[in-house]
Amino acid sequence: MIDLHAHILPGLDDGPADLDGAVALARAAVADGTRVLAATSHVDSTFGLRAADLTDARNAVVQRLAGEAVPLEIVQGGEVSPVRLPELGDEDLRALTLGDGPWILLECPFSPVASVMDLMVEDLQRRGFGVLLAHPERSPAFQREPARLARLIDGGALAQVTAGSLAGGFGSVVRRCGLELLQRGLVHVLASDAHDHRERPPVMSVAIAVLQRRFGDVAAHVEWMTERLPAAILAGASLPDAPALPRRRRLPRLRDALRA
Repeated sequence: MIDLHAHILPGLDDGPADLDGAVALARAAVADGTRVLAATSHVDSTFGLRAADLTDARNAVVQRLAGEAVPLEIVQGGEVSPVRLPELGDEDLRALTLGDGPWILLECPFSPVASVMDLMVEDLQRRGFGVLLAHPERSPAFQREPARLARLIDGGALAQVTAGSLAGGFGSVVRRCGLELLQRGLVHVLASDAHDHRERPPVMSVAIAVLQRRFGDVAAHVEWMTERLPAAILAGASLPDAPALPRRRRLPRLRDALRA
């Protein structure tokens, strides 16, 4: 799998404190089946990071993983906050795109007001960047009004849902929203948004198990969300069309289950 949202770079934001923690996160990702991971540290007003900070830290992680023979490729990225976006020039943003492509991971706000997102998505697109919206299922504005997200997607944006959200790690409201967005065809990428190897690990299999129980055979859709589409985003290639998501499974009524 390819994980397009993870905070693996140490000592920069709320991810691992040191290189040992970054290696532990990497090993957990590999154990779950991830082969490529985008280093998407917070580029916001809280941590005040610059693109150069991420580049230096990413190089250190790459060297450490190579020295310990951890088979995980670390690629360029950054989780850009709408608050920070106005001060970032095109050169800054090119150093924060996902891999070699033109896509920016734009953080969805946790405040109820999201009207600014429309303007910022449009601005990024005018400047030649694609927009992958990070965890809209955790954003109150999109929880309340999924149609707002649908309009952004109709305009060319993509949406990334966090695996832990579908597994219930952020509560029932977030879980229901994530599943609803998926059923509406408003989810393109499944990612871990990992911050460490224990509390918020780089594990996507927990969400895949949820989808299998809910929809049945989701192998083609999972491959699209975790391999084919992320690979195209990283390469700046044409985006593959989504396979059909199976209809939700009907659970047997308790009476019928007891008779079986």
